[in-house]
Amino acid sequence: MEKIETPLAEAVVRWVTAEEGGRKSGPPTAPVYMATSVFVLGGDAELQPGWPASATQLSILLQPVELLGDGRSRCLVGFLVPELALPNLHVGAEILVLEGPRTVASARIEDVFGHDS
Repeated sequence: MEKIETPLAEAVVRWVTAEEGGRKSGPPTAPVYMATSVFVLGGDAELQPGWPASATQLSILLQPVELLGDGRSRCLVGFLVPELALPNLHVGAEILVLEGPRTVASARIEDVFGHDS
């Protein structure tokens, strides 16, 4: 995939370093990165054994638009099934990006497009 046709939001994404348990190869270099994700809803880590891997996962699309330094980038955000993400998608929402059970990035939603936020 070369670009997200209809992004839902923009986020600042912080990639977890290899030393912190993130991707050994560093941030992805594909034009659009596809992975699973979970919204951080508060208290989940205490309530759900194995969280975040045990949480309801959504397929997320991230398209970098600006490198910010410190392992952070500004990205356009989309979801394979947008309707499932919309109830939790708002400015300030936190998302964990997963590869299997491993958290490889965290994202904070900065702007939501075409929806009340």
